[in-house]
Order: sequence, then C-alpha cells, then structure tokens
Amino acid sequence: MLILGLESATAEVGCAIGGHEGVLASSHSARGKRHAENLTPAIEFVCKQARVELSEISCVAVDNGPGLFTGLRVGVASGKAIAQALRVPMIAVSSLDLLAFPLRFSDRRIAAVIDARRNEVFWSFYRQVPGGIQRVSEPTVGSPDELAAELLAQPGDTLLAGDGAVRYADVLSRRPGVEIAGGDHAYPSARSLVQLAHAKALREDWIRPEQVELLYLRKPDAEINWSVREGA
Repeated sequence: MLILGLESATAEVGCAIGGHEGVLASSHSARGKRHAENLTPAIEFVCKQARVELSEISCVAVDNGPGLFTGLRVGVASGKAIAQALRVPMIAVSSLDLLAFPLRFSDRRIAAVIDARRNEVFWSFYRQVPGGIQRVSEPTVGSPDELAAELLAQPGDTLLAGDGAVRYADVLSRRPGVEIAGGDHAYPSARSLVQLAHAKALREDWIRPEQVELLYLRKPDAEINWSVREGA
C-alpha cells in the first residue's frame, strides 16, 4: 500500500509518499509561495523522487488540525479531490499528534504546541507508550499564559515541540524542567503523517473523503473579525 500524506496546518506545507518500506520521498517548505501554490508542485516532486505514479496511490492521508484555517482547507480539499479522483480511502491525523510523534523516544511528558495567532496557542499533552505515544489531554486553545499555568501545575519534566513553543518560549519556559525542542520539531511533518497513517491503514482505520472533518477549536479569523465589527 502506498500512502500520499499532505500536511498544511501551519506555516509549513509538505507532502510525503510511503508505505510498508517506510517513507520513500518527502518535501517541506515554510517560505515563499502560499500553500495552494506550493502543494501541487510538491506532490509532483515527491512522486518523481519516489518513482511513483499518482495512480498507484492506495490511500490519501491529511492533517485535519488544529491549525491555521486557510492552510488546513487547502490541504484537506486537495486530499479529498485526489482521493475522490482515484477512488481511494482517506486517513486523518491531528497536527498535534504529528508534532509529538517524532519525540516518542523521550521519557519526559511531551507537549505539542502550535501557534494559533491572536496571542493564542493550540496544545495537547502526550506520554510515551510501547510503540509510540499516547495523547493524555484533549486538544485545547488558549493563551500562552494559560498553558504556562498548566505546565506549572504538573509534576515532572516536559519537552515542548511546535512553532507555538518557539514563539512563546519566554513565557512557557519559566517553569524549571521545561525544555523547548529545537531543530526540525517546529512544524508537523508529512513524514510522520505517512508513518502514522500506515499504522492506521494496517488496521483498516480509514474513512471516506466526505467523512473528513476539520478540528478548528475556534471560529475562523474572518468570523471573529465580523463578530467584533458587529459588536462595535
């Protein structure tokens, strides 16, 4: 089974192809063109690098959030269009799960933190379990100070990943025992998406394109702006 993974929940857009042999090719970009302009060339690139025709794809995996409204819509809409054209199933994975997964070998508590703009962040906590990670809190949206208070209230050390953790490091690292993961841990990875999706595919844990739902956690910015305008 070959899986095409599309990741577009944050400032970075990426895609990857893989299956039982692991990830065959991937592409990620956080600068330059908009997501809609980046995604199609990225898909063509990874197909070429993996020596795979798009028609060979057996499943399309997407990041269903939380994340930035426009980016999420681009990735999920593209994934649905490809899945419907190929008549293949889909798999949806949370952006927070994708952030936490590469840190699965840590013995510390993991917090995946995404910049939600408007001085807010999305987050969830995870712990290591045999074979991977387990989410131990529901995805939440709130201010960096609210997350810092949660970190302060919890015992033990915590490893934070995500662009939200990087942006608000001065607030979130006030508590001793809190570390911000650097390097490639700022954005959800399409490589992780393919890996997690493959595990789901082996269990036949997939859905039809029309069943994919986005996890926003709050109203889109356009609705918020309109509500503020009406209130004024």
